[in-house]
Amino acid sequence: MVEFAVMFALLGIAWFWQDSLHVREIAIALAKDFCAKENVQFLDGAVAAVSIRLKRDRRGRLVIARNYQFEFTDTGDNRLKGTIMMLGHALETMHLPRYGLS
Repeated sequence: MVEFAVMFALLGIAWFWQDSLHVREIAIALAKDFCAKENVQFLDGAVAAVSIRLKRDRRGRLVIARNYQFEFTDTGDNRLKGTIMMLGHALETMHLPRYGLS
């Protein structure tokens, strides 16, 4: 019985890890596209997870909300931080604070 609980816990952790990697790749692509449209340079080709929590989507379902930060530059001389929030596998918000774009 304990073996089954451990097995299910490990499967849950593996699923969460795999899902998080997939959502992170989506967030990177969205941030890169957004920066290109706003004529700023997406730096480092990466996003960093800031927080993970549960949140309800528009249908009322409980899904994982992940907040990421990424860096971009408008002039090449400075590094600015943008944020992206993913709700499940979908984009909820993206923000470049210096420009007030979202």
